[in-house]
Amino acid sequence: MNILVTGGTGVLGRSVVDRLVTAGHRVRVLSRDPSRASSVRDVEPWAGDLRALPSLGPALSDVETVVHCASDVRSPVEVDVAGTANLVAAMRGLDVRHLVYVSIVGVDQIPIKYYRAKRDVESIVEHQNVPWTIQRATQFHPFVAEMLAKSARRPLIACPRGLRFQPVAVEEVADRVVQHVESGAAGRAADLGGREVLTLRDLASTWMLATGGRRRPLLPVPFPGAAGRAFKAGANLCAGHSSAGLTWTQYLDGYRSVRGAV
Repeated sequence: MNILVTGGTGVLGRSVVDRLVTAGHRVRVLSRDPSRASSVRDVEPWAGDLRALPSLGPALSDVETVVHCASDVRSPVEVDVAGTANLVAAMRGLDVRHLVYVSIVGVDQIPIKYYRAKRDVESIVEHQNVPWTIQRATQFHPFVAEMLAKSARRPLIACPRGLRFQPVAVEEVADRVVQHVESGAAGRAADLGGREVLTLRDLASTWMLATGGRRRPLLPVPFPGAAGRAFKAGANLCAGHSSAGLTWTQYLDGYRSVRGAV
């Protein structure tokens, strides 16, 4: 199958691309900097920008399936929303048979800018003419680790009361995406989350032990507003659709092994 992957040089995209190639598919990776994709084995790097509609038509030539992983938390309206509208416009009249989009659990319930943008993208996908699949997932392990690393640059780590996460292995989400590619359009697929639901305090405590750095005090803070209420209500969780993959502790064990080998 001929497949175009947007965001194919990102955390999820690389894992998806690797699995698609291993499964024998012909993969084209769309990137503003195609040299970033040239290090990925057996793929066709392709220069293109979701914000530039004229660059997308050539990238879609002979493509049967599009896996849309591209996202930019800093510019979600310009990249995610407008970029997806451009992608859909470029697909019109071509031979694309399936559009797979990766979203986030709770985007329809949590009123923050990035999540609103992701829900707007879902709406674009749902209302275009190509058969589609939307796979929502909870936060990836590396995302949570990066969030904690940034927080640890300060003298203390703020832990909003009632904030819980259900982190999931990137590899599991990539496996699910490839399943959708090979089985065909599924519409709104079942959400995918990790095996554990943990408080931010628990995540931070175990992360500090794994990294071996100076421990930071964990400061409970309020999480006001509609977004806080949604998170406290578990809108970002999908306990009924948990995976069988790596737990947070197992992910950190691998993190320790890598650090110890350096």
